[in-house]
Amino acid sequence: MTKPGKQKNAKLRLVAGPAIRRVCGLCGRGGKLTTTECCGNVICDDLDTYVTFSYARNSCYRNHSNQTICAYHHHEEHAGSWQECLRCRGDQEPEMYAWFATNEYNFEKLQDPPRFEPTLCSGCGKRIILSDGGYTFADGKRWCESCEPQPAPSKPRSARRRRSV
Repeated sequence: MTKPGKQKNAKLRLVAGPAIRRVCGLCGRGGKLTTTECCGNVICDDLDTYVTFSYARNSCYRNHSNQTICAYHHHEEHAGSWQECLRCRGDQEPEMYAWFATNEYNFEKLQDPPRFEPTLCSGCGKRIILSDGGYTFADGKRWCESCEPQPAPSKPRSARRRRSV
C-alpha cells in the first residue's frame, strides 16, 4: 500500500522547452546586453564602442538614446506615453519628429506620423532631408551642400572718417 500523496515508482520528469536567449531588440545580437532606461527593452550594452564625435551609428544603445522620441520623452521627463505626448511633438520640426518616431532605432514605431512639407534649399530649391544632415542653417534659412549661404547685407559704414592723431 502507498502512502497518501505519493505514487508507487513515481519518476520526476523534466520537460525541456526551448531555451530563451536574450537578444538585442534592435539588431538581434546576443552577448553584452542591458535594458533601456526609457522603455525597458533589451538592447546591446555597446555605448563604450562609440567614438566621440564620429557620429557613427554603430551603437544600438546610443542610436536609441539619441535618435528616438521614446528616449527624448524620457530624458525630458514628460508624462504619459511618448506616442501621445504633445510636448514631444511640439519640440521637434514635423519632419524630424516623423523621423525620430519611425526610424530603425525604435522598438515601437509611431503608426501615424505627422505629414510635413519637404524642406527645400534656399539657394537652388533642392530637397534637403533633415535627418541626413549635409546642410547649413544660416539666418533662418537652410542651404544644401552645393549652395553657399548668402551673407547678410552689411551695414553701411559711417561716412565720417576718424582722424589720426
